Order: sequence, then structure tokens, then C-alpha cells
Amino acid sequence: MAFPKVDEVRNFSNEELVAEIVKVKRELFDLRMLKATGRLEKPHLFKHTRHRLAQLLTIERERVLAEAAEADQVSEVSPESSTTAKASETTDTSVETNSPEA
Repeated sequence: MAFPKVDEVRNFSNEELVAEIVKVKRELFDLRMLKATGRLEKPHLFKHTRHRLAQLLTIERERVLAEAAEADQVSEVSPESSTTAKASETTDTSVETNSPEA
């Protein structure tokens, strides 16, 4: 049995990806149970299943990082709102600092 191709996984939606991760983790659990009971006939399936899980988790992580990068780009596009927020925070802080001393 050849290793599965990662290109197939890249076309999955996020929900399908999560479902596939859960399915592969269950397969690993089942393989461990078979091994513990002495009924495992194909020990190479451990390697294939772990490889598949690594592929799935890598794709999931890539998507999370891509979403974070998009969010950073959106926040960089509108720096005026963040500058205004920072200015109001510094003003509020200075008022709080002066009040207890007075």
C-alpha cells in the first residue's frame, strides 16, 4: 500500500479535514488495540496511518497560519484605528496615574 497523496487533502473543506483527522486518530487507536490483543497482522499500517495523520495536521496548521496572516494584513491596512486606540489608552492611563496622587 502506497502512502496517500497530500494533494487530495488540500481540496477538503475545514469540516472535512477535522472529520478526517478524527477518523485517522480512531484508526490509530484501533491499531493499538489490535496490537495489544495480539491480532495485528499488518504492522506497517502504523507507519502509514501516522504518516496520514501528520499530513492532515500539517494541512490544518497551514490553514490556521494562513488565516492568521490574512488577519494581520487586514489590521495593517487600517492602522488609523489602532493608532487612535493607542492614543486613548495612553490618555486614560495618565488620568488614572494622576488621580490617586492628588
